[in-house]
Amino acid sequence: MAFELTKELTDEIKDLITSKNESRLRNTYNDFHFADLAEILEALNIDEATYLIKVLDTEKTSEALMEVEEDFREDILKKLSAKEIAEELDELDTDDAADIINELPVDRIENVIAEIEDEDHAENIVDLLRYEDDTAGGLMAKELVKVNENWSVTQCLNEIRLQAENVTRVHSIYVVDNSDKLKGRLSLKDLMVAPANFNISQVYIPKVDFVSVTTEDEEVARIMQKYDLEAIPVIDEIGRLIGRITIDDIVDFIKDEAEKDYQLAAGISSDVEADDNIFDLTKARLPWLVLGLFGGLGSVYIMKGFENALENFPILFFFTPLIAAMAGNVGVQSSAIIVQGLANDNVKGSLWDRLIKEVSLSLINGIALGLLVILFGFIVGQESLVSFTIAISMLSVIIIASLIGTFVPIILDKKGIDPAIATGPFITTSNDIFGIFLFFYISKVILGF
Repeated sequence: MAFELTKELTDEIKDLITSKNESRLRNTYNDFHFADLAEILEALNIDEATYLIKVLDTEKTSEALMEVEEDFREDILKKLSAKEIAEELDELDTDDAADIINELPVDRIENVIAEIEDEDHAENIVDLLRYEDDTAGGLMAKELVKVNENWSVTQCLNEIRLQAENVTRVHSIYVVDNSDKLKGRLSLKDLMVAPANFNISQVYIPKVDFVSVTTEDEEVARIMQKYDLEAIPVIDEIGRLIGRITIDDIVDFIKDEAEKDYQLAAGISSDVEADDNIFDLTKARLPWLVLGLFGGLGSVYIMKGFENALENFPILFFFTPLIAAMAGNVGVQSSAIIVQGLANDNVKGSLWDRLIKEVSLSLINGIALGLLVILFGFIVGQESLVSFTIAISMLSVIIIASLIGTFVPIILDKKGIDPAIATGPFITTSNDIFGIFLFFYISKVILGF
């Protein structure tokens, strides 16, 4: 049965915390899944959540801490002593522990690391802190199972049993040489059926996908998605195996990137949450609103330059929102497809081929919509020349908007700028301005005002 956080359950937990009934809390909530426990923590205030963290087993609370919102976790960590934080880190894989260390103030990091009982664990955490967040080194964990190519099958099985004690999930078994350089991977099935006196060099698979410690996180995600990998080994600059990245880390990364891209597309310039303070929310939204304001003012001045058109053909005024809307919609459609293709590395071929394809698609869509406009004009008794002018303008606007929506993300990507920015107000505002200008300019040419 799926967990459901009810008001009754929340009230019960709060009452137990208020009465400091530690034994009841342990007996009841130590058996909860850490994801459900995280949901409970976020339903409490900081003091209550901190108390619950201190009471329950660190094996469970450490995982729950990784599931709660970052800001909430940081507030809890402020309430915990260096020793209490270290106890939580002792239960986590090195990559998660390093993430928590990075959230601490600089003056607390050294004290927390000094309190970690497992010296090897502490050393591995410190090693991970030197890698950039947006690289494979920043994503990887040190925990893995590796065997030497010169070991016998029997020795290998014994070593695997020892190493597996420190690994939460054994996704793969990696094979290294005497210098710890990655040689391949080992199939558990091949290992089980191989004669006991065989060496690992006789049974391992030399073909293995891997990434370098400096590989960008987006490239790691692309490789793991392409080859449907549950885990991928990470090597250093001279080919030594130093860690692995698992699918759960990549899923978290993809989720974070999707949230950032969604906010960029919606016109929010930084990562914010719904419950952030007003200042942070304003800072994230206002720049794009200012862009939209200037775009709107630009449209006003463009229309002002065609006052004669509105005097002689006032009906054009009523079609202005239609033209602007079509320009924005087409631009967003085109840019969304390209941004998705860039993210999945599916944008192939020359720019010339892309140009021909987009123009052809725009012509088909533009002609179809233009004919509908002419049909509408015929039904309502609109002057044929005006309907034709609007149809031609719409066709031109659709072509230009499609080209802008297609090539702006590609150019941004080549410049190292997140192309997702081109799916939001940036592309909509620019297309509105171009669309209105084209509409009135083409109208002026055809109608002769």
